Amino acid sequence: MISSVAVLAYEGVSTFGLGVTAEIFGCDRSAEGLPSFDYAVTAAVPALIRTDVGLPIVVEAGLDRLSAADLGIVVCWDQTDVLPPASVLEALRAITERGGRVLSQCTGAFVLAAAGLLDGRRATTHWKWADELARRYPAVHVDPDVLYVADGPVITSAGTAAGIDACLHLLRLEHGAAVANAVARRMVVPPHRDGGQAQYVPVIVEETEDPANLATLQQWTLQHLREPISVDDLAARALMSPRNFARQFAARAGITPHQWLIGQRLNRAQELLEQTGDGIEQIAVECGLTPLMLRRHFARRYGTTPQAYRRTFSQTG
Repeated sequence: MISSVAVLAYEGVSTFGLGVTAEIFGCDRSAEGLPSFDYAVTAAVPALIRTDVGLPIVVEAGLDRLSAADLGIVVCWDQTDVLPPASVLEALRAITERGGRVLSQCTGAFVLAAAGLLDGRRATTHWKWADELARRYPAVHVDPDVLYVADGPVITSAGTAAGIDACLHLLRLEHGAAVANAVARRMVVPPHRDGGQAQYVPVIVEETEDPANLATLQQWTLQHLREPISVDDLAARALMSPRNFARQFAARAGITPHQWLIGQRLNRAQELLEQTGDGIEQIAVECGLTPLMLRRHFARRYGTTPQAYRRTFSQTG
């Protein structure tokens, strides 16, 4: 389980990227019952470094701290045609060789690729640089359309905002849905956006119009998850045809109504597995699924069984 986190900084590093990692891993929320992390900003040569907006920061930790971390994060690497120092690449490889994880935001994927950590893996980066990443590193299976990709010990994300989703996904993997959701609530961000959600969704309808009143409809759905709601039911409630409803929904959410509904049912299942001693059959009922479908969707999305998930994250003792 992750206890120490190190972020790589360099001259011109993203202020927003550093802020995201500090908010998620650097804030001590132990008083709220949430995990705390040994968090550090590191650099190839510790020094006074200026961020992309000229903000000076004092970086005292070097690459020995990065290589010793359970999680190493590269927030961006804007000079994508410049190779990082060999010492940086060696430090990142050392993390995974020890069984740790690495995570990149945006063009930070170029650094992980240069270290060979993406060879033979699926990965993503900001859509603007996806073609370049694929061209420069043909051994990497670049997916330009998703928010983030988790492949073994490596997580890559699209733009910096998608880095929030990737970090919350990692918290969910390591500490369970309740912890990830609690941190998301503190940050006032969505507790879960699936990694397969589109990076960029073309606006098919006017931004100012919302004939389906999706926000209200989604809130209603969350309060009625135990009911056998279908996408057709949601369309009828929105007073729209199923086809038009699906189009409106995907235009704003980036995923289909069915994907969103299944995701919400599984999020609820995670919470119940962590916080209650209810049997799998009862949990399935509370989530609007059959036990068989709960197990099937759970395995497909999380690569494990509900029972195994409970053994890892149960808070009921």
